Amino acid sequence: MAEQPFDPYYSRGEVSNSDLTALKFALNPQLNFVKEEDKRKAFHLGTLVDALVTEPEKCNHYAMTVDDEKYTEKDWKWGLDRLAVLKKQATKDRFLDFVLKNAVGQKTFINPHMKMEYQGFEFELPVRCKFDWWLGEFGGDLKTTAATSQEQFEAQIDFVDWDRSRAWYMDLTHSIDPRYGNQDFIFAVSKTKKKVFYKKIERGDELYLRGREKALEWAFRMWCLL
Repeated sequence: MAEQPFDPYYSRGEVSNSDLTALKFALNPQLNFVKEEDKRKAFHLGTLVDALVTEPEKCNHYAMTVDDEKYTEKDWKWGLDRLAVLKKQATKDRFLDFVLKNAVGQKTFINPHMKMEYQGFEFELPVRCKFDWWLGEFGGDLKTTAATSQEQFEAQIDFVDWDRSRAWYMDLTHSIDPRYGNQDFIFAVSKTKKKVFYKKIERGDELYLRGREKALEWAFRMWCLL
């Protein structure tokens, strides 16, 4: 889904993972089967959950707004319910508890000259990313998911290219400082169930390599068009 002009980050000129998604759908419209209205709704609700969890200072609980974005009472309650599910899971998951208490929310990284190689061809792009959570040397992503099992969640990682986004973020930060981006993680809270799913990614593992191959392919295609 193409990024929305929610804050100044989205109007920057560097290439983001969402730009790669937009290019993929532009070149393969048959893959873009989700209606635009549904995309906007998903982004709207995702913004709410992200803000409640990672940037609570942006949330006005009386006006039911995140910055200037207005929510219905039903949607606001839904977002608070997702937050409650995460907090409850954190009482049983020490790492999630640590993340919720210590991570920096919405941390941006930019490399104006990131060097990449795709099938032996070297190229360079200005790139950016924004982590939901940043823990000093690595970060992670917060998602909402329709999955009801770990198996479905892991299949979704591949199907919707979350593996690509994690590899993109890992490689971008690693290009800035080799201490960064050697691992990553995803926590996904169920949209309908009281469940939280987790996946750790390490540099060099199967998920990382699969995502990196996707990222390099679409970054190269982007470079060809710029």
